[in-house]
Amino acid sequence: MDQIGQFLPLILIFGIMYFLLIRPQQKKMKDHQKMVEALRRGDQVVTQGGLIGKVAKVKDDNEIEVELAEGVKVRVVKSTIAQVLSKTEPASAE
Repeated sequence: MDQIGQFLPLILIFGIMYFLLIRPQQKKMKDHQKMVEALRRGDQVVTQGGLIGKVAKVKDDNEIEVELAEGVKVRVVKSTIAQVLSKTEPASAE
């Protein structure tokens, strides 16, 4: 019984750490993954390096092509997209 009392503070500290640090980080990672999966041509994005451009092409192998200026296109790894500034509407299927 005395040994459980010794480990109780450690268990409480781990529980608090889980709810304050680990769980929010997992939610943030899940939200970022959803954002990256929803990227489409025409979206205006910001990379982690601070570059702003429009998605010119979405490639299958975890890579996109971003147009930074007229005729200047760079290949970017999808996971390095920090933010989507403006979304394009999906084309209507009429």
